[in-house]
Amino acid sequence: MGGGMTFQESLKMRLSILNPSRDQVAEFIKTKPATLTTNIDKLIALLQRKRIPVYLISGGFKCIIEPIAQKLNIPEDHIFANRMKFYFNGDYAGYDENAPTSNSGGKAVAVQHLKDTKGYKNVLVENVTRQTVKDRAKWFITDFNDIINVIN
Repeated sequence: MGGGMTFQESLKMRLSILNPSRDQVAEFIKTKPATLTTNIDKLIALLQRKRIPVYLISGGFKCIIEPIAQKLNIPEDHIFANRMKFYFNGDYAGYDENAPTSNSGGKAVAVQHLKDTKGYKNVLVENVTRQTVKDRAKWFITDFNDIINVIN
């Protein structure tokens, strides 16, 4: 993320250090529930009422993101994220290195896939504020109420 190695190299290295078991992941999800960005739940509910599809695209792991998606009523097939692999005994076995989100620029690949397969013309993306992202964005907001106000 600092530019010294690719996202995939960094991901592989971090996971080899952590070596997370299925039980450890389940315990993490149980003891460290995700917190939502202020007003994101209101925005997603509004979009869903207006039948505007919502997707979660992340360089994180689907097994950790699924509880968030459930909380926000986002279908499982609307999640683009990495998938951890486990052996039958629950030990860590790696991750799906073919997922677009396991590579640098993978979120953009997932967004382009949605545009190509679903015909979307406009896509709104929430991201960690990075100056390069902000500089290239057509529209940049810091409060989800801004989007809610535009939609309403």
